[in-house]
Amino acid sequence: MAVDRSDPRSPLRHGAFGSVSALGRRRRAFRSDRRGGVRPGGDRAFVTGAQPGLVIEDAGLLTTVQDTGRWGYQHYGVSVSGAMDMAAHCRANRLIGNPPEAATLEITLVGPALRFETAMRVAVAGAAFELTLDASEVSADTVLHAHPGQRLAFGRRTAGARAYLAAAGGFSVVPVLGSRSTHLRSGMGGLEGRALRAGDRLTVGPALGVPRREPAAARWRRRLPLGGARVRVLPGPHAGLFEPVVLRRLETARYTIRPESDRMGYRLDGQPIPGPDGLSLLSLGLPVGALQILPSGGVVVAMADRQTAGGYPRVATVATADICLLGQLAPGDWIEFERCDQRTAREALAEVGLA
Repeated sequence: MAVDRSDPRSPLRHGAFGSVSALGRRRRAFRSDRRGGVRPGGDRAFVTGAQPGLVIEDAGLLTTVQDTGRWGYQHYGVSVSGAMDMAAHCRANRLIGNPPEAATLEITLVGPALRFETAMRVAVAGAAFELTLDASEVSADTVLHAHPGQRLAFGRRTAGARAYLAAAGGFSVVPVLGSRSTHLRSGMGGLEGRALRAGDRLTVGPALGVPRREPAAARWRRRLPLGGARVRVLPGPHAGLFEPVVLRRLETARYTIRPESDRMGYRLDGQPIPGPDGLSLLSLGLPVGALQILPSGGVVVAMADRQTAGGYPRVATVATADICLLGQLAPGDWIEFERCDQRTAREALAEVGLA
């Protein structure tokens, strides 16, 4: 369906990459819920009062600003984006008293080095990196108190793929359509729609919460994958179009994440899943974790930066808790799929702190 950009009711009136309309702001990005909190993807608590934060000295391989995602605009073709490992993102925020929608830095495979311009509380969660604050070794999953001029460096990665750095008050980049998440393919959100690079300066919002103790830190670290993971899936909307013997292949085979995989999706090498001959489907909305079967029989897992709709058959969907686990995998890691039911998928949310 075409979108009329001249329509004042359209949130794309000023362009998909510009500001939202007044109506869009009222209805989505800046609207509080009945308890006075900010809705996921909202930013009212972090619009004003930005203050000096930190300077990027070495950006690492891929470091971007992310939050809980750009929800409510998929019908306009706008990707959700957000943290690949939402549990780790929320955990880092929780440690220092931020709400879950506060923006963090998502750090992929090779970590950055950064210097603080003001006294800050920060926390790191997710992938296990060796961390140093100046010359002192420090730990993830705890609150770090940084002073002006101190340097935080991410060293060797020992497990997982993505870490999240949260700062008290959240990183204060300009929100786009109610979210600060970076979508690299469209150049939307984050800092100028791109990955961070050396010399970038980031500001933070006012610290609104108090740090929290997290007794489950050790348990979370033990869940980080080493080389691969077994992932729980629920039947997808098109599972009934495939022969049962074909679907069993999906549960017994081991797949490998291909090198060209990224935040948009994981392409997998492994046993192909042949679809019915002459299959033709209408495009449907595409949720994160959807397992799509290509005409070649190849398997693709939709991830955070996925397109909003797809016409390939979806045989399964990864349980929400294990989408976080997928976010900690890297190209070359293996994946095995295990069928589960709705109850198991819901109970699994407590394992990663999302219940």
